[in-house]
Amino acid sequence: MTFDLDAFLATAGVGRRIVQLQPKQAFFSQGSSADSIFYLQAGRARLTVVSRDGKEVTIALLSAGEFVGEESLASVGGLHMATASAITACTALRIERGEMIQVMHQEHSLSEMYLRFLLVRSMRAQADLVDQLFNSSEKRLARILLLLAEFVAPGESEHRIPPITQETLAEMVGTTRSRVSFFMNRFRKLGLIEYNYNDRIRVHKSLLNEVLHDQFSERNPERPPGSATPQGRRI
Repeated sequence: MTFDLDAFLATAGVGRRIVQLQPKQAFFSQGSSADSIFYLQAGRARLTVVSRDGKEVTIALLSAGEFVGEESLASVGGLHMATASAITACTALRIERGEMIQVMHQEHSLSEMYLRFLLVRSMRAQADLVDQLFNSSEKRLARILLLLAEFVAPGESEHRIPPITQETLAEMVGTTRSRVSFFMNRFRKLGLIEYNYNDRIRVHKSLLNEVLHDQFSERNPERPPGSATPQGRRI
């Protein structure tokens, strides 16, 4: 029988089952046993890490078509290095470690698809690192909004991002909530984003063009009141 990759990732079967998660519900927690991998069929999720002093940082945003918990395939008895939790309602296929490895060995279509996923994840991680090292907090926030809106190329339609707090955006950007609030208000006044009746944010294509043409770095925006930046520190 010919292997059907789409059917394998869409349906329950030997060693795999469909799970439903509500917003803020966890796929798995940092430090828990890494014994299965998840394929996100629908919804948005994020990966967070908590330091020893209790500080939580978002390290990745996840969307439908991605795997979650790939460290489960690295070794038997491993632990999850981060917490994966739903941003919106999510549907995912939970695949046991042994089943995933066995099918990858038998079916090249799955192993090739998984390899492409890992390469894309690696490239995105590099882009995230460059973003943190070289871009201002304003441009980092713009990039996060675009990722949440799932923009991948000019010419696509406008999208509303999933409900998300300014505290969470501040964690993702690596700045304070007050600065996020300042920049969000600025984006709104410039017509780059807008809020609707239930506080969902619509991201306009103009924001994508601003980022692609690097115009944020050219404007030298006014700082929020009382937010003087220490000498030599990037904002």
